[in-house]
Amino acid sequence: MIEIFIDNWYIILLFFTIAILYASVGFGGGSSYLAILALTDIAYTEMRATSLLCNILVVSGNVLLYHQQKNIDFKKIIPLVILSIPLAYFGGYLKITQNFFFILLGFILLIASIIMWISKKIVSDKEISTKPNLKKNLLYGGFIGFISGMVGIGGGIFLAPLLHLTNWDSPKKIAATASIFILVNSLAGLGGQISNPDFSLNWNLTFILLVSVFIGGQIGNRISSKFFTPNFLKKATAILIAFVSLRILWKNLL
Repeated sequence: MIEIFIDNWYIILLFFTIAILYASVGFGGGSSYLAILALTDIAYTEMRATSLLCNILVVSGNVLLYHQQKNIDFKKIIPLVILSIPLAYFGGYLKITQNFFFILLGFILLIASIIMWISKKIVSDKEISTKPNLKKNLLYGGFIGFISGMVGIGGGIFLAPLLHLTNWDSPKKIAATASIFILVNSLAGLGGQISNPDFSLNWNLTFILLVSVFIGGQIGNRISSKFFTPNFLKKATAILIAFVSLRILWKNLL
């Protein structure tokens, strides 16, 4: 265990930092975990599960906090997750080739980085909300859930800007909804991967990373954006994710 820690200290430190930053603004950090893992020699079949496990641990604290603050509206959240949960499970269960995984991951990370960079322009600060559209919510949740399950993220990075853009609800309730969405889809995607006969995981390294993100997540929850503004986090992370996505695409498409 000590040898694993020494060999992977930089990954552990990066996961710890990501957990602090993301938890401080109500997210899990799945896209950034994947971006870091994509630069290592860890098997691609293990990256998704590792990312989702870390996501689950970090975002669980966010969900508890939002529940205590009474910002969770289950009546509006349920239509978003009815299809996302089974489709995230199916996406996680699918056996995909290494080349397809990295190409899909590259494009997903690139899109995510663009969304994070421009999201300040589309995030509403209004405390009004529109009447939810059942069909659209089912479609949004199902599509994002399926892609998230395949890649190994929770999907909040795509859902939150979309909900802001449509004035779905107040910013606090959208953040709470994104946290719920990330949690249930991460659980479903992980369940699908575990159900696959080819599932494997480096439990020793994963355990260390889980401890790291748990501690980081607890610190981030208590910081609650006192030191890191959402805009600072988005800009810094967008640059990192864009760099990794372009590197992945360059390596796997050329």
